[in-house]
Amino acid sequence: MRPEISQKIGFSLFKLSLFITLFFLGTILWFIAIRGYRVISWEFLTTGPREAMTEGGVAPAIIGTFYLVLGSLIISGPLGVGCAIYLCEYNPPGPIANIIKASINNLAGVPSVVFGLFGLGVFVKFFKFGVSLLSGSLTLGILSLPLVISSCQEALLAVPHSWREASLALGASRLETIKRVVLPAAFPGILTGFILSVGRVAGETAPIMFTAATFYMRGYPNSIFSEVMALPYHLYALMTEGIYPEKQVPIAYGCALVLLIVVLSISTVAIILRHRYRIAHGE
Repeated sequence: MRPEISQKIGFSLFKLSLFITLFFLGTILWFIAIRGYRVISWEFLTTGPREAMTEGGVAPAIIGTFYLVLGSLIISGPLGVGCAIYLCEYNPPGPIANIIKASINNLAGVPSVVFGLFGLGVFVKFFKFGVSLLSGSLTLGILSLPLVISSCQEALLAVPHSWREASLALGASRLETIKRVVLPAAFPGILTGFILSVGRVAGETAPIMFTAATFYMRGYPNSIFSEVMALPYHLYALMTEGIYPEKQVPIAYGCALVLLIVVLSISTVAIILRHRYRIAHGE
């Protein structure tokens, strides 16, 4: 087979793969949107559920989801970046690095329900944080840690090694080089890792089911030790525990649509910030 024909076949397969992926993505979005938009209203977005979850809205679940995502980023962000810097910039001896990398890979393969059981046993029971925003944030932070570490490693490794050598040659210490040269250059890639982690933790149900979420609560959480409502668990409860399916299923689809909008909105904001950062630094 001639190279030109092979190349055309290869490009055609790539385009077909892209089309199939976009088709399934569009189908999922359309399926949720066409069933969820009917219940979306200002009241739905700003009030809490009432009448046995057959009326009202999902405002407490939106706020609870936001708090859980923010809490998980506070936990996984510094730890993930710090671990990636240690692995990429300080180059620990072979066995140590291999153990750390193997641990990260194994952690990434653990099912989310196992993280939920871990959070229940450690944070809820052992540390006596109870079913709370703190327990849920810690659990989700650990769950997203492998993704953040891997993304930060890729971002740090993408920074040309010559930049580090130039900084060190000018008399900067290794710490100053990391702070003033490597991290600014890798920031867009690090932000990408945070975006991916937001999408991961915002839709998790099993971990928060054991550690943070409640089926119903009045008002909003007032401390890190408060239980919270969350969109994924609220959606799960409506579809599995509701006793008025004719009224609760439409609300569940509306909840799913709001969850998608929240995740896409957070991701869009992060993408815009990344783009502006690249423009400001001439990348």
